[in-house]
Amino acid sequence: MAVALTTLTACSSADDGDTIRFALDWTPNTNHTGLYVALQEGLFADAGLDVEVLPYNNATPDTLVDAGNAEFGISTHASSTFARAAGSRTVAVLAPLQHWATAIAVRADDPEITRPADLDGRIFAGFANPGETEMLAEVIRNDGGRGEFEEVTLGTSSYEAVYSSTADFTVSYLAWEGLEAEHRGLPMRYFRFTDHGFPDAYAIVVDGNEDWMTEHPDEARAFVQALQEGYRIAADDPDRGAKALLDANPGAFPDEALVLESQRMLAAEYMRDENGEVGSLDADRWAEYAHFLYDNGLLAGPDGAPLSVEPDWSTYVTDDYLRN
Repeated sequence: MAVALTTLTACSSADDGDTIRFALDWTPNTNHTGLYVALQEGLFADAGLDVEVLPYNNATPDTLVDAGNAEFGISTHASSTFARAAGSRTVAVLAPLQHWATAIAVRADDPEITRPADLDGRIFAGFANPGETEMLAEVIRNDGGRGEFEEVTLGTSSYEAVYSSTADFTVSYLAWEGLEAEHRGLPMRYFRFTDHGFPDAYAIVVDGNEDWMTEHPDEARAFVQALQEGYRIAADDPDRGAKALLDANPGAFPDEALVLESQRMLAAEYMRDENGEVGSLDADRWAEYAHFLYDNGLLAGPDGAPLSVEPDWSTYVTDDYLRN
């Protein structure tokens, strides 16, 4: 998803130190449509907020938010859990994507890989994301395999490695790389985690600085609810959401049709919970995937040692700032 970034503010005239800074996890893409709807359509401005989008850099959004260099930022279920376990003063306040939006991807024309168990002994092109290896191994074991494979870290080159058969599988974001593969005429086969006994998770979450929100509850609530409304608009009218992203980042997307398709897919499959709500968070749902991370010894505390006591997962997430 390598595209250019345009930094936007909701009220360009504000320069009084009250700006709410929002850190991106990557260059702008359809995971961020709710943010750009709120900016482009004046939802933050209507709430009296000055919002600045911080471009993605080498520091993760959770690091920036914890350090007080951003008030909010995009994260993932896993990254948010790892950060909080390690002592970060961050908490998830909104979930733009309610379900896994990624899946294990293999070439559809490979006759030897038709199920996750067939991935034993194969080459995984990955991203060194926390918990990634253990999750894939669990999915393979749940399908009857051993969960043993070779791993090479290639980052965004992972997709090309699988397309060219120099690696056997990767993890693709279905509403972006999945669509790109279709546009390029590269038939792919996908194994979804939840189809093989793995718990569902929030693909994308928004984390806030807990201390700042406690000190500024009205501003925090106004921001989260305006952002939630932006995502609700993008879910109700995906073309409107895609347009906000495109208008905010002119010339950044050579294939604008892909942006429209991506947002339509997210709106249809990933942005709403079982009750049709957008942005909702549930501590019990959070605990299912977080427990997997804890149970596999992946979470470390502030001292760097593995956690020896399972956390109270309800402290990792709050719906206090959402509009219900």
